[in-house]
Amino acid sequence: MEEADRALSRLLANLREAPPLAIAVSGGVDSMTLASVAHRHSEVRPIMIHAVSPAVPSSARAVIDSHAATEGWDLTILDAGEQNDPRYRANPYNRCYFCKSNLYGTIRATTERTIASGTNLDDMAEHRPGLIAAGEHDVLHPFVAARIDKATIRAIARSLGLTQFAELPAQPCLASRIETGIAIVQRDLAFIDRTEREARACIGQDETVRVRLRRDGVHLEVGRVLAAGEQAALEAVMMRASAAEDRTFIGISPYRTGSAFVRNAGP
Repeated sequence: MEEADRALSRLLANLREAPPLAIAVSGGVDSMTLASVAHRHSEVRPIMIHAVSPAVPSSARAVIDSHAATEGWDLTILDAGEQNDPRYRANPYNRCYFCKSNLYGTIRATTERTIASGTNLDDMAEHRPGLIAAGEHDVLHPFVAARIDKATIRAIARSLGLTQFAELPAQPCLASRIETGIAIVQRDLAFIDRTEREARACIGQDETVRVRLRRDGVHLEVGRVLAAGEQAALEAVMMRASAAEDRTFIGISPYRTGSAFVRNAGP
């Protein structure tokens, strides 16, 4: 038995013991795979909940709507309202805590079901204040309970024929691109979303790109080595997009996870 099969067996065992679930789906491979497995195999089918937000990449909603229609999900779309929370907008080092507090609090107000997330084993080793909020709302993490990491989730998705998102690059919330201490505003989130889509149009839709907003200006991080022509094309895209909004484009550098996070940043 391959590791993906063994991992899926562990996940199914955990889901069989779980109460009826409300699964928070973001449009990424983790939550979409969890929701698909639970929908197909749980005795009591889960409900899926997606929170629309300026910080969610615009491509996520299309992925969710398409797959929900294909699979016959019971899907609820709501607004968690984190953008109305001044603690979130201030973008402190624990911004994710306030975001997830709003999300899980809003979900809890709509259902008595146990909330589940797509958090995986890799996430537990990273700086994720949102996990504190999850604990406060008794959120289950079935992948963690089944000892499943991101690579294995992708393998499970492929084995189940979930090709439309099995290879999706990781897409954390757009607010994570903004340096700690710089206020979160919708104008910046829209710029990041739009410009990342333009960057991917240059080098491939499945490539890892991050538009970072730092105090000195706009940075682009890319997850692979670029050919000379790609570098020039991306620089042109970034300079044009930045100039259109009176922003300063600084340059292109290799992708580093969490590089906008600064623990001791001031306002």
